[in-house]
Amino acid sequence: MDTTRPIDRRSLLRRGAALSAAVTLGPLHASADAAQSVAGKTKVGVIGCGSVSRPYLSHLARSPLVELVSVCDILPERARQAADRHRIPHHYPHVDQMLAGTPFDLFINLTDMQEHERLNEQALEAGRHVWSEKPIANSLAGGQRLLELARKQRVRLWGAPTVVQSPQFAFMAKMLGEGKLGRMAAAHASYGHLGPNWAAFFYTEGGGSLPDLGVYNLTTLTGLLGPAQSVVAMTSVVTPTRQITARGEVIVTAEDNAMILMDHGNGVLSHVQSGFNYFTPHEHSSTQQDHHTITLIGTAGSMSLVGYDWAPHAVDLATHEQNRFQRHADARSDYVWENGASLVAECLATGREPLFTPEHALHVVEIMTAANESHKTGRRIPIRSTFKWPFV
Repeated sequence: MDTTRPIDRRSLLRRGAALSAAVTLGPLHASADAAQSVAGKTKVGVIGCGSVSRPYLSHLARSPLVELVSVCDILPERARQAADRHRIPHHYPHVDQMLAGTPFDLFINLTDMQEHERLNEQALEAGRHVWSEKPIANSLAGGQRLLELARKQRVRLWGAPTVVQSPQFAFMAKMLGEGKLGRMAAAHASYGHLGPNWAAFFYTEGGGSLPDLGVYNLTTLTGLLGPAQSVVAMTSVVTPTRQITARGEVIVTAEDNAMILMDHGNGVLSHVQSGFNYFTPHEHSSTQQDHHTITLIGTAGSMSLVGYDWAPHAVDLATHEQNRFQRHADARSDYVWENGASLVAECLATGREPLFTPEHALHVVEIMTAANESHKTGRRIPIRSTFKWPFV
């Protein structure tokens, strides 16, 4: 949609209500022309058997539409252990062997973020569908090349995060669509902790707090407020060296502290901050974090997300009609951050489409690269990419 034009509130209301229905009915909502069922399961291969793979593999193993075929890791023993833990028949020490080995449909990329674009391209070239942890690519141009390759190969490509699938996101989108906050003005989001110590890639070029943490908030705010039209940002390194388990001291060459200001058009501005230097009482525990991490403000109301957007608990809403915060969308749900691979496996098996799209993931990649450019140049950087918004 053309985000330079005023939003038609009646149209947005209908779309917001439909979005709420889509998420309420389940994590995948069938499009009208989608195939209703396809025989069999999606055969899945997973590359990267580190810490992130544990919740992913457990979630995949529980899905009735997934068959875990193979795992791969540059540390062969780690791949073997993952295969044994989940009774996966094949494990490989190299991506070439995995792609040439026992056939599978969906390539799940859980490797270091600097490797995503290269490995995603290799899997697409081999005719595999791809689900990638964030970021989906290392640049907008690289991501667009991946999308074109997927079309050429007649396969699909998706990327994390899946925050737009949560019932809390659906509630917020519905409230915006109904105009509960009046004319939108501003939003703020924050996510940080003291930084991981199990791998160096977080702190080297291509890493940083933005592609690891800020990516969630950027996805949520662009999903609620629409594509960013331009970006201004500052980044810094607060802690110049880090102690990494089994490696020792590494020099930090990627930002570990970032602030981004986005212009969404129609006067709407938003701000995202992320960092690896944030003390919180419960560190990285999602169940213990109950504070407001995202707030949206308009002329008639204010709305805040309770908990992280990758593990939300509820939404607090106050308006002219009800001028004290009331809690909503606090019922227990099956939304978890590691659900993306299972959702796309179900998509391939049933024809149902998730709300997240590769175009949205690439838009966020462009915002992050523009943030680094803005910091280096001191300029406001225009954003060229876009995605379908509102989602339905």
